[in-house]
Amino acid sequence: MPSQYTATSVRKLVDKYFSLQWCRDNFVVPLYVETSLPMRPGILKIAIANYSFLGTIAEPIKQRLIQSGENLKVEFVELSQEEIQEILDEASEERFISGDSIEASQFNEDAVLEAIQDSTDGDGDGVGIKFEFDDEGEETQLEEDTMDLATEMMESKIQKAAGRVLIYSVSENVSDIHIEPREDRHKIRIRKDGVMQPFMGLPRKPGIQLVACLKNMAKMDIAERRAAQDGKILRKFEGNRLEFRCSTQPGKHGEKMVLRILNSDASALQLDTLIHIESVRDDFRKIMNETNGIVIVSGPTGSGKSTTLAAALREKDNGDTNIVTAEDPIEYDLGGDINQVQVNRAKDQTFATILRTFLRQDPDVILIGETRDPETAASSMDAAETGHLVFTTLHANSSTSSLTRLLDMDVPKYKLNASVRGVLAQRLLRKVCTGCSTERPISDVEASKFMIRKNTKIKYANKLSAEEKEKRKKENTLCPKCQGAGYKGRIGTYELLIVDNKIQAAISEGKSDKEIEKIAIAQNNMLTLSQYGVELVKEHLTTTSELIRVCKLDF
Repeated sequence: MPSQYTATSVRKLVDKYFSLQWCRDNFVVPLYVETSLPMRPGILKIAIANYSFLGTIAEPIKQRLIQSGENLKVEFVELSQEEIQEILDEASEERFISGDSIEASQFNEDAVLEAIQDSTDGDGDGVGIKFEFDDEGEETQLEEDTMDLATEMMESKIQKAAGRVLIYSVSENVSDIHIEPREDRHKIRIRKDGVMQPFMGLPRKPGIQLVACLKNMAKMDIAERRAAQDGKILRKFEGNRLEFRCSTQPGKHGEKMVLRILNSDASALQLDTLIHIESVRDDFRKIMNETNGIVIVSGPTGSGKSTTLAAALREKDNGDTNIVTAEDPIEYDLGGDINQVQVNRAKDQTFATILRTFLRQDPDVILIGETRDPETAASSMDAAETGHLVFTTLHANSSTSSLTRLLDMDVPKYKLNASVRGVLAQRLLRKVCTGCSTERPISDVEASKFMIRKNTKIKYANKLSAEEKEKRKKENTLCPKCQGAGYKGRIGTYELLIVDNKIQAAISEGKSDKEIEKIAIAQNNMLTLSQYGVELVKEHLTTTSELIRVCKLDF
């Protein structure tokens, strides 16, 4: 294996000319640039798995280098597929983080784009980057619903900057981007693994330009800055479909913009990977394979409800059922034989009206993206009673409180008992980093609180303060996987309430949420959200502190 490359050099070259996914798919990895004599072009060393692949990948590589505008020659070396994947794995974990402030005198386009793309840490206030965008004509509406982002990024500096932000956020599994105006500057924050964190800061003028560019991409009214707006950005990049839901809100210091990143690829979604505990997964499959009734998935915003339902519907899509969905927005392209419909309130296409249309379309399975009003709730119950299997989501804190929500929407108890097959409540817990976490016996206090046997070894996150992060960066001892966050990725904790005869009787008697929960635990062995989470702690997948934070436990 060539010794000249580093994980940093590989990642920089991948991000500059290609993408990690394209390299993985084609078994290609750029290693390093070999500088030559003055006035001679440098040589880009690229590893490929087999020289026979050159016929298909040589032209795309050539075009990417031409688009970059750099005068480089290319030399290929042959490595095994395993060696290439190993190099790419190392590169994917590499972050280019600089704690140094960039002064105005040091500004150039590349520095700005690198900072936007690569900054994952820092306080966001001391970056001090000066943007100089000379593009004034950003108000032209895009003609295509979906255009190639790489092509669009070639148009102007501000479009490049916006594109880098979007691509970076998708690649790092960011769920939301917040662009927030302050009195003298803009601040960008991101939500990653369910937690808000600083991204970077920038002066007011380029901040306004960035928001305007993103509004233009979302086909929003750039001139309107005093009213809230909603829009959507659809783009393609490296053959992948990118979708961002955009929202602006005027405030004291200007427009705040929030972009929600929608993952349109449902191909990898499986209940086997989402629901970790086998018994809960098997019980959920039983109720979702009923021929009629309602299956509810509940939880707060961002708890993974849509992901769970997407996995469930893909599993039920076996070719002999007519599956229809009404969603706002459509977060996953489910493919197969599933027919998806977007809610459009401007044209009176609400959940309730679409559901009434669905019933004339010979459906077997119906998904209602969210039950939020009495009309939708009543229509869902009627659909379930007429022989259809209905999936829907609710915003509720637990499985039993979901029943109360439906009763508050004027659903009669007898319809609730006749229709609801089960309720799956869920939350998302951050997974403890496997690279820097420490393992030690649980404390006596925690053992008592979580009913875990004393001296059981569990994982603790190595979450660093900002000062410690800076120190470790300089020492080159910062965890490459989590960058000092202590956590990497998320995993679900679930609570499945099966509405059987015992639960139906409790509903009819008007028992409270807590009383129904006690019955479900005592008679049906239901695991609560926190009890499920404890099992994940025992398996070294998350931590007790994360369980306390997410499940709002007293400690």
